[in-house]
Amino acid sequence: MSAKFQLVEDPVEVTAPAPSPAPKTSVIDWGALQLLCVALTALSQRALVALGQCFTLLTVASAFYLWYLTPEPTDRQIVSLTIYAGFVLAINLIVRRR
Repeated sequence: MSAKFQLVEDPVEVTAPAPSPAPKTSVIDWGALQLLCVALTALSQRALVALGQCFTLLTVASAFYLWYLTPEPTDRQIVSLTIYAGFVLAINLIVRRR
């Protein structure tokens, strides 16, 4: 018994190649870069405004913390803390008027 082998060819499906995506043009890239720059500029300006508000908060918090650290203040401590609080108030007024 001899086995006979024969060559069988599979039918090949012919498919069209997938269309390649349209290449990005330099105009689109330039526009995206400009939009990113505008967004970062706006974000940095908002950060500067927030930092300016933190100055007032930190100075007032420091005055409150010094008052909090002296549970039974003497006359001299009251005077010195009042002078410091007046100094903080004056600095905040000067910064606000700028």
